[in-house]
Amino acid sequence: MPTQSRNHFRKLGLGIAAVALLAASQVARAADDRLVVVTSFPSDLTDVFKTAFMKEHPSITVEVVNKGTSSGVKYLIETKDNNQSDIFWASAPDAFEVLKGQGLLASYSKEVDGIPTDLNGYPINDPEGKYLGFALSGYGMMWNTRYMEAFNVPVPKEWDDLEKAEYHGHVGLSSPSRSGTTHLTIETILQGEGWEEGWNTVKAISGNAKTITERSFGVPDGVNSGSFGIGIVIDFFGFSSKASGFPVEFAYPSVTALVPANIGVVTNAPNEGPAQKFIDFLVSEKGQALLFDPKIMRLPVNQNAYKGAPEGLPNPFDGTIKTEVQFDSEASERRYNVVNSLFDVMITYRLEDLRQATAAIQAAEKALAEAGGDNAEVKGMIEEARALVNKLPVDAEQAMDADFNAIFTVERKEADTKVEGRQAEIEQQWDTMVVENYQKARELAEQAKAKL
Repeated sequence: MPTQSRNHFRKLGLGIAAVALLAASQVARAADDRLVVVTSFPSDLTDVFKTAFMKEHPSITVEVVNKGTSSGVKYLIETKDNNQSDIFWASAPDAFEVLKGQGLLASYSKEVDGIPTDLNGYPINDPEGKYLGFALSGYGMMWNTRYMEAFNVPVPKEWDDLEKAEYHGHVGLSSPSRSGTTHLTIETILQGEGWEEGWNTVKAISGNAKTITERSFGVPDGVNSGSFGIGIVIDFFGFSSKASGFPVEFAYPSVTALVPANIGVVTNAPNEGPAQKFIDFLVSEKGQALLFDPKIMRLPVNQNAYKGAPEGLPNPFDGTIKTEVQFDSEASERRYNVVNSLFDVMITYRLEDLRQATAAIQAAEKALAEAGGDNAEVKGMIEEARALVNKLPVDAEQAMDADFNAIFTVERKEADTKVEGRQAEIEQQWDTMVVENYQKARELAEQAKAKL
């Protein structure tokens, strides 16, 4: 071959190699320049961190995929064979335990000065290094001060305050199947009071509810706007609403818990490097300070951060927040599906039946008190009516059974959500029992009142 031709092909080959090398480097850079975050947090929180992180790392573009906690878990499980997500970011520790059990969280640890290993015996980070805590969360009640004054409703201090007749129609909460933070709140009550007493409390509060909101954000929105007076919420909803100028207050009841909100790298994350950089930023001093943004107002895991905390925000490390519940995330994970299904069958989709039974019992109790409270027959009828409302189709032991929980794979996020097979059969049995008991309870309470 002539020398000129050989030189031509050599140059052509070098050119092709250069183009291929450039293309490969661009693909590698494109992968490193992207970060996909699956999260249940609202944009008020994610936008603040996204903007600050991209300012620190201008070459990385952050994409936020917003899903409810349980929906996010399901999404990562369904897409694991072709995973395109890098980070899972949510409040519920039991959700992270589910993902860890499925092998869907990669190992990553980060030691930072000021972040202790635990709070009241509860680890800040997963001991196996599969996820990290970035903020602390507690559960309680927020209320609209103007609403409470206008309707002459007393400020509640404990969960059982909200069982009283004076709160009927003034309470708002969400469903645990729609909200990971609500699930933690319900689970905290169940752990703090026991399975049966806890459900009695949850039913009694729900019997006073004005609404079950579609998402957890609907609860603080309802309190802020005065649609109802009191909301069952995670603490930062109350703190951020107050910091944003709404006439609201928040309080922790004694039966509450403080647990970390978490973040973890997804197994086989296509952008593992940027994912680790995001977590490093989140737990850094600069990242922790962003939690004090008025739209966020979460409790940092870094003790040093509280030197710059806004006035009125409690410090969980100085004993200000009194908690009676040592949250058991393993127990919460084991009965997660059953708790969600029970709440929806007994409360979410039978709320009006529950409210009517609750109102009838409250009216009978009021009439009995006005009559002197010494009518044994009427008192017995009221107690029987209350027992009918409180009756559970599942006991504590069955709720913890792994095989039984595995039946409830479909979340009833809507009343017409299609449920098939064994789950449909069991939930129909529950529903039949619940409707019958609520109706009998209402009728019995009305008869008791009529006797007075």
